[in-house]
Amino acid sequence: MPLNNTPPFAPNKEREKKTLINEQVVRFSDEVRCIGSDGNQFGVISSRQALQLAVDRNLELVLISPDAKPPVAKIMDFGKFKYEQEKRAKEAKKKQKQVEVKEIKLTAKIAQNDLNYKIKHAIDFLAEGKYVKFRVFLKGREMSNPSVGFAVLKSTAQMVEPYAVIEKEAFLDGRFVSMHVVPKREKKG
Repeated sequence: MPLNNTPPFAPNKEREKKTLINEQVVRFSDEVRCIGSDGNQFGVISSRQALQLAVDRNLELVLISPDAKPPVAKIMDFGKFKYEQEKRAKEAKKKQKQVEVKEIKLTAKIAQNDLNYKIKHAIDFLAEGKYVKFRVFLKGREMSNPSVGFAVLKSTAQMVEPYAVIEKEAFLDGRFVSMHVVPKREKKG
């Protein structure tokens, strides 16, 4: 029984992300293709010899490409390497677009003025670039006739059509009938 809480058959995500350095490289492979900190190639040498070259330069031996034949290791300042990796990851995260989904709940017997009020909110969300998920809750006997919920979403789709595109048509989802809409994209040119 393993000491940690992960089952023995589960992939170890931490091990996959961890970069091997110095003695770990020696244990990983007998031979490595060694690259110097200045880009100078030492060729295929024993991992012990590569580690000694790194120690002589007061740097670390870092395994760059473990899947290559033979594995590729580079002599470098590991602290600087980790800092650069984290910096690139932060920059990539900044450039990602976060899509916000707003949910609007309706009922099968919603009054027209209540529906208009909820559609007005949905149009505001769409104008802000947010996605909208309409959900019609089916109570009691309405579950035996979900077409009522589909009818409400059909009229809703017609009302938001000038502002949105239906991403996912109405579908039954447990006690709900749901539909996803996204803002219309302006045509460039």
